[in-house]
Amino acid sequence: MAGSAGQQRFWRKRKVQESLDELVAQMLAAQRASEDRFLQLEERRMEQEQEAEERRLRLEERRLQLDRQHELRMFSLFSQMLGMLRPQGGDSSQHPSTESVYSHEAEPMSRSGTGNVQESELAEVYNCNQFSSPYLSTRGNILSSFRGSSEEGYRAYHEDKYDEDKNPNGIINFGTSENKLCFDLMSKRLTQSDMNVMEPPLLQYPDWKGHTFLREEVARFLTYYCKAPSPLSTENVVILNGCGSLFSSLAAVLCDPGDSILIATPFYGGITQSIFLYSGIKLVYVHLESKVASPATRPFQLTVQKLETTLQSAREEGSSVKALILINPHNPLGDVYSAAEMLEFLEFAKRHSLHVIVDEIYMLSVFDEATSFHSVLSLDKLPDPQRTHVMWGISKDFAVSGIRFGMLYSQNQDVCNGVASLCYFHGVCGPIQFKMAQLLRDRDWINQVYLRVNHTRLQAAQSYVAEELRSMGVPFLNRRAGFFIWIDFRKYLRAPTFEEEVILWRSFLDNKVLLSCGKAFECSEPGWFRVIFSDKTHRLQLGMQRICKVLEARERDLQLETHTQGDEEGKADSTDEVIYISSHHEISSSSGLGDLISQLQSQLRSSDWLQRNTVESFAQQNPEVYQVYSKFMGKQ
Repeated sequence: MAGSAGQQRFWRKRKVQESLDELVAQMLAAQRASEDRFLQLEERRMEQEQEAEERRLRLEERRLQLDRQHELRMFSLFSQMLGMLRPQGGDSSQHPSTESVYSHEAEPMSRSGTGNVQESELAEVYNCNQFSSPYLSTRGNILSSFRGSSEEGYRAYHEDKYDEDKNPNGIINFGTSENKLCFDLMSKRLTQSDMNVMEPPLLQYPDWKGHTFLREEVARFLTYYCKAPSPLSTENVVILNGCGSLFSSLAAVLCDPGDSILIATPFYGGITQSIFLYSGIKLVYVHLESKVASPATRPFQLTVQKLETTLQSAREEGSSVKALILINPHNPLGDVYSAAEMLEFLEFAKRHSLHVIVDEIYMLSVFDEATSFHSVLSLDKLPDPQRTHVMWGISKDFAVSGIRFGMLYSQNQDVCNGVASLCYFHGVCGPIQFKMAQLLRDRDWINQVYLRVNHTRLQAAQSYVAEELRSMGVPFLNRRAGFFIWIDFRKYLRAPTFEEEVILWRSFLDNKVLLSCGKAFECSEPGWFRVIFSDKTHRLQLGMQRICKVLEARERDLQLETHTQGDEEGKADSTDEVIYISSHHEISSSSGLGDLISQLQSQLRSSDWLQRNTVESFAQQNPEVYQVYSKFMGKQ
């Protein structure tokens, strides 16, 4: 019995020991899991710190770049004032102009009916640019240096994109004309089974004009949606990778280097890049104004009278104008030209033997039932069909700007063949051509699903932004086409200059909202901005809050300055249709010294540049710029 009792105690003790061992093992496993989790969290924290540091460095680099540009602007104003103070007997032609010192805008390669700028003059302008590279040709430096506010803002946006979860303090993009309201519809349609075909012909070189099956579908699509009086011909269709490539190719086949194309401002600035940078073709500007003067009936209205006047001036000064560009619906104004207006423009072009390039890329984005869009292809008879060329693409109307697909319709087979020869560089890959044909032939889905939803969402988004602008007392053009509102911020400028416009634009960007300023559209009146409203509600709300914050701060500053300087002038009231007739006038190239001093004071108020720089440090850090400065001072 004693042995049995001892054996029982032994097994009980062993059982307890095993339980303790199991408990210890579980505790050790839990400890290891905790340590692993801690290490994971620590690694994630270090990654986040590294990402934050990289973002901080990018922002710091951008701030330094903005400071640099600010310094160049102020130096340019100094230089211009010193040039005015020099004795008049000097040869001013030896000194670069203010714009040539710091401008990266499109002005040197475009004219307003006041003569031509030859490539040699462009080379002289860009040779003065301290950012020119010794590794590039003159043309290469022009291409590399072609940067405006739109490029700068776009880069900043991609470095610091807003994300509701990952980067809520990032930049909201109201500057790029994209429809972000229908990604759900397009993603679903483009991934359905009928789209996923990969047959051998799609993997081979097509006809350079595009696969026949696609051009047939495009001809049927345009016949239906453009309301053509008779079926359009497949032979007149050419397919390229986007309307930017179409502008470039048409400029190349219609014009020789040094020729010009007529276009009304403001206009989508990407056209300048497509036409000038690619083919060396210049633009002659027909400047439109916000003030409504007879025979115009609305702000920024294009009339035949303005076209005639600008064309005559350009030709008198030696400009060889070969074509006219018309944008309908218009970007950035949102105007939709009537059939009568389009016919008048085409008749004008016929009288002067001008080709007409008609950009109708927003034709299905007219979301107001009371507004009728009339395609050029809907006219019973074109005044000059051999010189009329229509372009359209899917990037805007179908909310897929990342798919590069555009088409040209022209009855001139010489033009079609010339453009088709450039499709070697601008072709669309076979699988995408197949998807596009499938999309365009699905008319039931387009009419019953996509267009209905898209127009409803566009109208709601536009109404929201328009109401916000009214509540802020900001004037704007109240149109119902496209993705944009043309807004009048002139009353928020300290002076009616494009320098002040850029300062306001940077204030928006510093407050994490990207807009497009009027200079990017070659608007002749400083202070107009384009805002894109085709975005989701939460981004629209946050973006408008940030815009309101900037405007309120700017208004307080202006009121404070006005209180010390005198009565305030030229304030605008918001109306349903806008319109604000300004008492401001842009400072011309013949500005007096007082005007330049006023500009300089405005620049100095926005920077502590003078406190951070001395003549000696400036000369050491910027020898090229200082050399120009020394010439103005007569030291060399």
